Amino acid sequence: MNIVTASPMPPEKAAYALARYSRSKDSFRESLSWVCNNGKDFLEKFYFGYGHASVADLGHTIMCFEGISEIAAVEIEDEQLWDGQAKSTRFQDFSNIKPVIPAEFVIEEERDAHTAVFAKLLAAYNLVSAAAVEKLREDLPYQFAPAGMTLATYNRTISARAFDVARYLLPMGIPTNVGQVTSIRTLEKQIRRLGASSFAELREVAAKMKAACAEPPNVQYQVVDTGTAPPISDFNPPAPSLAKHCEPSEFELYRRRDLQNWYEAVVESRWGLEPKAATSNGVKLHMPMSGASEILATLLYPGSREPYRSTLSFVKSLQWDEVKAGLKAAVAHRSSHDELPREFRDQAYTFEIVCDLGAYRDLHRHRRCQQIRQDYTIMHGYETPELIEGAGCMGLYQDAIGEAHALFNMLGSTPAAAYILPFATRVRFLMKMDFAEAEYICKLRSGVKGHPSYRLIAWQMFEEMKALNTSLAWMMQVTPPSVKDDLTR
Repeated sequence: MNIVTASPMPPEKAAYALARYSRSKDSFRESLSWVCNNGKDFLEKFYFGYGHASVADLGHTIMCFEGISEIAAVEIEDEQLWDGQAKSTRFQDFSNIKPVIPAEFVIEEERDAHTAVFAKLLAAYNLVSAAAVEKLREDLPYQFAPAGMTLATYNRTISARAFDVARYLLPMGIPTNVGQVTSIRTLEKQIRRLGASSFAELREVAAKMKAACAEPPNVQYQVVDTGTAPPISDFNPPAPSLAKHCEPSEFELYRRRDLQNWYEAVVESRWGLEPKAATSNGVKLHMPMSGASEILATLLYPGSREPYRSTLSFVKSLQWDEVKAGLKAAVAHRSSHDELPREFRDQAYTFEIVCDLGAYRDLHRHRRCQQIRQDYTIMHGYETPELIEGAGCMGLYQDAIGEAHALFNMLGSTPAAAYILPFATRVRFLMKMDFAEAEYICKLRSGVKGHPSYRLIAWQMFEEMKALNTSLAWMMQVTPPSVKDDLTR
């Protein structure tokens, strides 16, 4: 018996060595030696040539995205097999920060208007932050803090709670950073998906990711105390083979268009679904129906403005030939290398959630589920936390968000209009999961340390489970939103 450990090596080299190791009688040392001398085309041959996708799971890359928008961060993180961290917006200094201005804004008036409203949102954010701190100090004075809490900890906790209120004013075009560790396989899917994005920023990100795969790392590790650097082999390009083959996904590019064309031809002529706005944050649980019909309803959901229940009702009214035609439209451009989209992955529970964008960002981090979001819009209005009025900031708050929503309307149908939407803006999306994930989300997100917005969502998820699935809901560990400990963080 022997345990072998290996020093870090370029991701593709690691994938070569481990893949060959699984396909030969050699030891790992012998496989690594062979790769160093003969493995130049191994990944290209087995992964891209023969379609052995699991080979690319064996090499991992580190990439960091700096100065991107929150819009881009959400899309970058939208991989189920993804590990990473986004920069926290808590305690950041937003006094002099500049917006990410979408490349779609080619008219100077649009750029100027975007910059002006962005500045107004940040000014309101800073004023609300200060007012919320004062109100929280008044409501939760230090003399009533838990035993043993230092003044420094108290101040940090008050600031965190104030941020929970002020963050509703941050726009989706605020700059942020994301760091990720992914396999080469996930990286390829990510680049191809982002390359077909409707957002110009994401298409630029994909092009830069592809170029980075063929270049040596631009940040190199060295031991801080001695200044010694690792072997130069660590500075080889991380995934040069991937860079040669990773083009934007035609399947992603055309899938929604083809489905929308089918929808307009078959649906709107005789169904006439009307967009229905939500009036508050909330959750609806939908139990599974027959596979093909639920898949089609889920495929239609991102491009619609209707609640999921309306889309399900429409699909139930279709004949089987029509359902089949809709499914065919969704995969018309699928190649032999394309997986079926996530909408085809059935789960036991489908939660339709309406919440503010800030809470959506937090919930979106859950990977063990399928998430399908409708387009960003202002039709559902926005959320106002209770402390806004108590801190005397209601007029300031409403005015800033009103200007942002007015600009969104003025910019029209371009996806880039979403960059000015404040976190307070409501969004509607699906989360499809099994019972274990539902229990985990409800337990984690309902805790007293969480943000009030997603705490309410987690509690409503539990309430829906209790109403529709009493056989398992009793097992769920949840904390009611009425249980509060505002000085716990």
